[in-house]
Amino acid sequence: MTSLALEFTRPPAALLLEPPVRAALLEDLGRAGDITSELTIPAERFAAAKLVCRQPGRIAGLIAAEIAFRLAGPSLAFSVVLPDGSDAEAGAILATIEGSARSILTAERVALNFLGHLSGVATATVALVRAVEGTKARIVCTRKTLPGLRLVEKYAVRCGGGFNHRFGLDDAAMIKDNHIAAAGGIAAAVARLRASLGHMVKIELEVDNLAQLEEGLALGVDTILLDNMSLEHLRRAVAVTGGRAILEASGNVTLASVKAIADTGVDYISSGAITHSASNLDVGLDI
Repeated sequence: MTSLALEFTRPPAALLLEPPVRAALLEDLGRAGDITSELTIPAERFAAAKLVCRQPGRIAGLIAAEIAFRLAGPSLAFSVVLPDGSDAEAGAILATIEGSARSILTAERVALNFLGHLSGVATATVALVRAVEGTKARIVCTRKTLPGLRLVEKYAVRCGGGFNHRFGLDDAAMIKDNHIAAAGGIAAAVARLRASLGHMVKIELEVDNLAQLEEGLALGVDTILLDNMSLEHLRRAVAVTGGRAILEASGNVTLASVKAIADTGVDYISSGAITHSASNLDVGLDI
């Protein structure tokens, strides 16, 4: 496999997405490479292929697919027809690839794995986003992502019109129930964070009742996550908070429930399902 400084239309995204795609190709090629393609297809054989959406959905992952094809065959010509973030109907052509038939087939499965999974994440996200239209609530993802794929899955959430929560344990402080228990209470946890954190790091507190909410508000935390609260408790939490903190609702968020949650007046609604339970969007490669 060739190691090159690749050029793409959106370099920052490509540079970030390249490592997981490269790792997936290395996993697929193993120790001997693509023995089927190399032994059955002449090296000089040219092919023209297209990526086709088999069912309607929101597209994400064409950047990852392009990286896979270019890593497998640097001279391949990859042309995007419907870019990431587009809505595609069944039968829509997403991109075309021309060049070495061997290289196209070597990258095919990795490209389709990323494209199908990420488009599934984007499709699940946009369904929630559309459901809360007309409210102020924003849909955000969580850290409930497949190991090694967090970056690309959070990219897909953005393609679906959602927003990203923290990317890891290091970019924001989030006090959860087990932190409260281990630290000796909410006040103790907040005090220790404030004693050491820089001024740019936000503090979010997860609460499961209104008494904890009021304690968090008194301590001046930046964001409060309302965990698995009823609609009535969410409405009361919004009224009690009165804009003193950002409110995020989480737990049991589905397409059927998300609009009612948004109508309570919360600022953000987080969903783990859009990443860990998204259905694969059926995309195929036709030569």
